Amino acid sequence: MVDDASERGGRVKAEGAQYRKLAANMRREIEAGEFGNNGRLPSEETLAEQYGVSRGTVRNALALLRANGLVTSRRGTRRVVLGTARTQSFQELLSFTAWARAQGEEPGARTMHSRVRPATVAEREVLQLDAGDEVTEILRLRLLGRVPMMLERTVYPSRVGAAIERLAADSLSHTEVLDASGVVFADSEHTIDVVAADQTDAQALGCIEGTGLLREIRRATDPAGVPLLWSEDRFLPGTVSFAVHNSASVSSLARRRGIR
Repeated sequence: MVDDASERGGRVKAEGAQYRKLAANMRREIEAGEFGNNGRLPSEETLAEQYGVSRGTVRNALALLRANGLVTSRRGTRRVVLGTARTQSFQELLSFTAWARAQGEEPGARTMHSRVRPATVAEREVLQLDAGDEVTEILRLRLLGRVPMMLERTVYPSRVGAAIERLAADSLSHTEVLDASGVVFADSEHTIDVVAADQTDAQALGCIEGTGLLREIRRATDPAGVPLLWSEDRFLPGTVSFAVHNSASVSSLARRRGIR
């Protein structure tokens, strides 16, 4: 049984890495203009033959490209390339470390506490947990160039949190660790508002209690829609802004570095 479970886990990890690698290759080709703006992509079957992968791998790679605003589906046609202008990737919006590196910045992290505890009523609802289930709660200070920028509160279902509970306090990216463990992030929901800094925020970020902080609440799920995390990031004023682009065929969100 243990061998079977290990084999399944290895297979899931390999499949996840394969479709992400294919998506990265296709992204480079799209950005190089190989398909042209508004050009139609080949069929899933043709792409599978071209890249030597399964149609399922192609389908997952195309879903990731769609999430990143590079392609879309239009009724009665194959997937269409939206454009070659660079958009922030799904990974950059999911991971502070990936975003910071894409901006040419030096990311930093300091874990203030990590603990396993029973899930609250709200957490059970959002993460689809049962009464009595536990979560892993992480509180981390995030930095850019060693300057405090954001306080990150993340709650993981215990099955996910187990992969990061023993990481070093200055470990930069939990997302990369989870990716390497075979956890596949497919979708995320973002809610952005302003919240008053509490005592914990003020002490960590060096601001006055009650200061307005830009808050991003994020919920991420796997390809089957199963929740993987629920997080609340609180940014110091003027450090970042978020821009939303809407069109009839796609909506995309971008995080931008602000001016303090």
